[in-house]
Amino acid sequence: MPWLELSLTIRADQQPRVEEALDDLSALSVTLQDADAETPDEQAIFEPGVGELPLWPTITLNALFEADTDRRGLGEALGDLLPWLEPDHIQFRDIADQDWERAWMDQFKPMQFGQRLWIYPWNIEPPAGKDIVVVRLDPGLAFGSGTHPTTALCLAWLDSLDLKGKSITDFGCGSGILAIAALKLGAASAVGVDNDPQALTASADNAERNEVADRLALYLPEDFAASAAPAHPAPAALAHPCASPADVFIANILAGPLGELAPTFATAAKPGAPFAISGILQGQEDELLTRYAEWFEELRVETQEDWVRISGRRKSG
Repeated sequence: MPWLELSLTIRADQQPRVEEALDDLSALSVTLQDADAETPDEQAIFEPGVGELPLWPTITLNALFEADTDRRGLGEALGDLLPWLEPDHIQFRDIADQDWERAWMDQFKPMQFGQRLWIYPWNIEPPAGKDIVVVRLDPGLAFGSGTHPTTALCLAWLDSLDLKGKSITDFGCGSGILAIAALKLGAASAVGVDNDPQALTASADNAERNEVADRLALYLPEDFAASAAPAHPAPAALAHPCASPADVFIANILAGPLGELAPTFATAAKPGAPFAISGILQGQEDELLTRYAEWFEELRVETQEDWVRISGRRKSG
């Protein structure tokens, strides 16, 4: 069915009140994007830090309504709820219906990372007889598919490791793609941590579809730190509490929280454990290299497009 889209540009501090008003008016969905996207002032926000909701200074907000919604009445009602909103700042357009799952499948093709690892959509079968490791992703996933350079950097790093029998912690797990890839590459167990409960649900669903759910436990950050019960427990992982240091550690979030969480990550990695962090824009790596040198060694930097991955090992001493 078609939809009616309402768009307006607002300041970041106005966003909570505007979303509340749109919810009161029965908006079916609300999405946010950088009002300066595709301009020199565009700001990259890849993934929220733990406990954070980063926003652009100026936001374009799009809300969907039923196609037969009265535009004039909707605009007047929004004006009553938000008296400061100028009527000429509200724009409407009709959105044609489409098969979102099919559109995603048509655009998402198999992708290779490193020597063995491939990400495949569900509608394409891997070639028989090839010695490859395949992770299958579900259409519509909004938390990481391997297409972003930071995810690609992390997947290639995992492919380079000997993970057989190892435990791994994936901090900022999103879709679970990194933890699931590690398990498919031979890791014995994995812990995924994310501050978004929907991401944990997506990770659990993906793990089930990839037949590794029995080896993946999923936690909110506060539960990870407190060794509380996981949001999505895995039987094989219950014998290894989340606070137990992992054989391998990986985090794909943002530079700010990566710096803040360095001591936590050091505690979460065994002495000598390989580690990698990403979600870092070029130009942000020097400060993180200095920060992580206190606990980690053999630090290396790899780049892809404008993004950086730092890897190394947990110090033994």
